[in-house]
Amino acid sequence: MNILLVAGGKKQTWPILKKYDKYMGIDRGSFHLLEENLPLDFAIGDFDSLTSEERALVRKNAKNFFQAPAEKDDTDTQLALMMAIENYPNAEIDIIGATGGRIDHFLANLWIVLEERFQPFAHNISILDNQNSIRFFLPGKYSIRKEKEMKYLAYCCLTPIENLSLMESKYLLKNVKVEYPTSFASNEFISNEASFAFEKGIIAVIQSKD
Repeated sequence: MNILLVAGGKKQTWPILKKYDKYMGIDRGSFHLLEENLPLDFAIGDFDSLTSEERALVRKNAKNFFQAPAEKDDTDTQLALMMAIENYPNAEIDIIGATGGRIDHFLANLWIVLEERFQPFAHNISILDNQNSIRFFLPGKYSIRKEKEMKYLAYCCLTPIENLSLMESKYLLKNVKVEYPTSFASNEFISNEASFAFEKGIIAVIQSKD
């Protein structure tokens, strides 16, 4: 199963969408889904970014509607991701509308997989926009395929990393210890696949285009 989580960022940042099994709107993202005539299986958030008329439309059309208080410990995205995991623990989850705006919101979304409750599901979570694809990896050895139109490849170490090796790409590493969060940016594929391995920490692999 695959699930699309739509945050409230501008629709101009959206990638080309494939078909999903479930669509979840996060705050204004719920209204964006309706604007695009896409399903609204879940709507969740405090909805403070919507007018009363927009909120009523979302409430009317959402199959499941959950309004959170404006003052809360979790962000709307955290609430939505938790709901997605609780209902569909094995699903692949793509998040859009989460980049391109306020940098504090983007960083909160990028670091969300560092939370203990989300870490076990990190490998199923991706953040996408029309220029970038961000996927998260726990320790192991992986082979990744080059995505269409993406030129650059980056390994963003969100935590200290043990024994990082980058293989089958333009710039290589072998058994490197990364002591603090670091982005090994502007790497490139040399074929349709690249591989990497590490033993401790969490890495975001980013494919990008100009």
